[in-house]
Amino acid sequence: MADTKRNNPAKNEIRFFLDDEVITVKDIDPTRTILQYLREDLRYTGTKEGCAEGDCGACTVVLGELAGDDTLNLRAVNSCIQFLPTLDGKRLFTVESLSGPGGPLHPVQKAMVECHGSQCGFCTPGFVMSLFALYKSQQNPTRKDIDDALAGNLCRCTGYRPIIDAAQKMYTYQTASAKWLTHPFRHEAKPSEEEQQIIDKLKSLRRECSLEITYNGTRFFIPNSMQVLIQLAETYPDAHFLAGGTDVGLWVTKQLRELDCIIYIGNVDELKKIAVTQDHIEIGAAVTLTDAMPILLEHYPELEELFIRFASPPIRNAGTLGGNIANGSPIGDSMPALMTLGTTIVLRTARSSREVELDQFYIDYQKNDRRPGEVLERIRVPLPKPNTHIRSYKVSKRFDQDISAVCGAYCMRLEEDRVASIKISYGGLAAIPKRATICEQALLKKSWNEASVQTAMASLDRDFQPITDMRASSHYRSTIARNLLYKFYLETSGFDQNQTRVYDYGR
Repeated sequence: MADTKRNNPAKNEIRFFLDDEVITVKDIDPTRTILQYLREDLRYTGTKEGCAEGDCGACTVVLGELAGDDTLNLRAVNSCIQFLPTLDGKRLFTVESLSGPGGPLHPVQKAMVECHGSQCGFCTPGFVMSLFALYKSQQNPTRKDIDDALAGNLCRCTGYRPIIDAAQKMYTYQTASAKWLTHPFRHEAKPSEEEQQIIDKLKSLRRECSLEITYNGTRFFIPNSMQVLIQLAETYPDAHFLAGGTDVGLWVTKQLRELDCIIYIGNVDELKKIAVTQDHIEIGAAVTLTDAMPILLEHYPELEELFIRFASPPIRNAGTLGGNIANGSPIGDSMPALMTLGTTIVLRTARSSREVELDQFYIDYQKNDRRPGEVLERIRVPLPKPNTHIRSYKVSKRFDQDISAVCGAYCMRLEEDRVASIKISYGGLAAIPKRATICEQALLKKSWNEASVQTAMASLDRDFQPITDMRASSHYRSTIARNLLYKFYLETSGFDQNQTRVYDYGR
């Protein structure tokens, strides 16, 4: 007999923890954001709206989520682009969670006061929550750790020096008598008592079935297994897949689009796995960028520059590598690098699966080769081969949290002084991220020297016809694309890298 409880979805009810209370939400627009619900429904107005697109960090909150049975992840996210149903089964922390009216200040808040880290105060709740997430995950952060943790928060009046001072000072205010929020989690083999309490509460919210929300013609599905996901994809082939919401959220908040059918993949455990085989790194489509980057850097440390500058921690904590690939934005920073590494993706239906080379996946602007009913299941990145040189460079107006004018990626294998194989990809130049195949042919089997590289640089004009927009002119883009290839040549020919890098990526 079929397990009807597992097969029949729960309907129209979202449950999550906020301030140790189970919040149950019924009959609500599933594209309503967490920020809107907090401010307009609960009157939790400490969380602010600045940009409504995940850039300024004024809306930052922290989510607690189970990773397995005994591990709790606490991560900062942008509440302005997260749809409310994605909270189901999680623990939400807002700035009000840290200290109630008349209660003692949390160490993060106290440090901000003592270090004069706030002036107008509009950005302050977001900074406090980003620091709270850092406080809970690291006990001795370096200056680089602090800078990275605050990369998604924008301050226009105080400046970052006193806020960084607060980050360094917040650990000195730990007190044994204060409530549990004042103590960082130890991340020992056995969870702390406070951490175990949250884990147990989140376990009590686990669903044995999928969730379906309907509201005024909008349908929002939260499958809890790959089998249910595939069935939904086949039943609703025009549905929009939602992972981290870092792009889809903007469709609603900025483009004011009405989405009739959404399938959220964040609760499908099969899509949240990472494995390393003899030949590949296998990354599930729902693995967050925060979780995917360490395993990629373990095997490809040359990509550290790219990942340091990839959006911000709140975006990486929510967004997924699979979502970045499936969305196919011409300025998606992961795709050029993944293309040069020979990455493939696995697309699956109820009856079959197929593997597609990433550099063949994109057809036109935000159009790809995914067929109706197919689900992006996983990403397969080949392990590095000996004598291979790899780089990826991003050029933008700001170091942190900025869109690429040009992003170039290079993977080359030399035999003695000749180019045995080479892949070159660029983002930001065309309607899709793509390989520079004419440039590659100009280098293949040639000596890796100044003359051959100069010839290849000139051939890039035949691969791309860059556009002019507010980020850069076509002439600038063409020049930068050529110069990045020359930079790759210099760095793989014994030239001092300190002379080719503008920023100190180690901070």
